[in-house]
Amino acid sequence: MALVPACRPPHKQVAADPGPETRLELCRLAVEGVEGLCVLDLEVERGGESFTVDTLRELDANGSGDDLTFIVGGDMALSLPTWREPAEIMRLARLGVAERKGTIRADIETRLAPLGDRIDFFDMPRIDLSSTDIRSRVAAGRPLRYFVPDAVAARIAQEGLYR
Repeated sequence: MALVPACRPPHKQVAADPGPETRLELCRLAVEGVEGLCVLDLEVERGGESFTVDTLRELDANGSGDDLTFIVGGDMALSLPTWREPAEIMRLARLGVAERKGTIRADIETRLAPLGDRIDFFDMPRIDLSSTDIRSRVAAGRPLRYFVPDAVAARIAQEGLYR
């Protein structure tokens, strides 16, 4: 499984964003020593706005033959029809959806039906935690222990990120 941090996400602006290189480093710290996880820098290296369809095309073109699954929270799954080339995203990869507070599986299925049926829902306990929640905790001076890996929390504190 690969984490692919965006260079510049087109769908949201983050206050006090430390920039793509720092977010890339935080991702690397998060997966350090975790078997089966890696970080790809292709969106940061490409530069500019990061569109999922472009990244999936690049991964598909590398010829690895891997079956791709794009993992999103339920809130992002509901917004997928508004993304750049959503049908192409669904053609290039299965959509793995982790349900979140405020999203209902049936609503997601209905909204995405015109794009195809390549959707898998994770049957797992729901964890209502988002990157926005993490940044809010940091801005409020609240601890991050158990919310992010210790190395990530240490780097955020050391660099004064998201304050």
